[in-house]
Amino acid sequence: MTGEFEAIERLRRLLPSPPAGETWIGDDAAVVVAPLGGLLLASDLVVAGVHADLSFVGLDDFGWKAMSVNVSDIAAMGGDPTHALVSVAGPPDIDLELLYEGIAEAVDAYGCPVVGGDLSSGAQLVVSVAVLGDAGSRPPVLRSGALPGDTIFVTGPLGSSAAGLEALREGRGHLVPALAAAHRRPIARVAEGRAARAAGATAMVDVSDGLAADLRHLADASGVGLALDHVPVAEGASLAQALGGGEDYELAFTATNAGHICASFAEAGLRQPIAIGRCTADPAERTLGDGELPSAGWQHQWA
Repeated sequence: MTGEFEAIERLRRLLPSPPAGETWIGDDAAVVVAPLGGLLLASDLVVAGVHADLSFVGLDDFGWKAMSVNVSDIAAMGGDPTHALVSVAGPPDIDLELLYEGIAEAVDAYGCPVVGGDLSSGAQLVVSVAVLGDAGSRPPVLRSGALPGDTIFVTGPLGSSAAGLEALREGRGHLVPALAAAHRRPIARVAEGRAARAAGATAMVDVSDGLAADLRHLADASGVGLALDHVPVAEGASLAQALGGGEDYELAFTATNAGHICASFAEAGLRQPIAIGRCTADPAERTLGDGELPSAGWQHQWA
């Protein structure tokens, strides 16, 4: 066993050092340069046994996921992640360095350094992350701006994470490595959020709880209806997993000018988003094809 301060020093060496003018790990608070545009703040936590089963998800994957789910919230606003605070509580035999290897890989992938946080012992592994983001000069994309007639897009097929989780639970994750990876290491769509925002996206949300649930959040916030033509299902997944499985972290967004969206994604070198339907003037409408949009998706339960 090692003490908290020695552990913090080991972890600090795994992470990037601050640039001139900033102070990161080692002081009572981090000092960072404020963005020129608006400041975005997002916080989420990942709990072992709730968000991931450590019997088939590695601690490095767990660290990656803790960062990605938070960066995804910044992406859903069309912003850029700039700094993160990471706090970890868990049993003393947890391999912190392996956990932080995954965090460090996400730091490198997203350009979002860890500037501070905390360590504590606890009965259950919990990683809590808070991310700061730069909104830039344009207003961020909220959930509440969709208009009747807007096209509804998603940035990619859905259901991969849920299908990967099912495969891992059944011991066949090695047979479908892409699906297993989608569950173990979800990717936050930062560049896609930026491209959607630049092209005038009117509302946006990340698909964390399942498409059916997250589009309802967007429609309720905007006061519009939903008329979906189809749902893009990832290869190896089912429609039910695409609608309600969650943890895909693709972005769902709306836009008045679909042509601008396609041009913006092409200019950024990104795969084209998929148009799946439109917003309507009836706030009560929730349809998929000729039927009702199923009620599906994840939510925590409280007493």
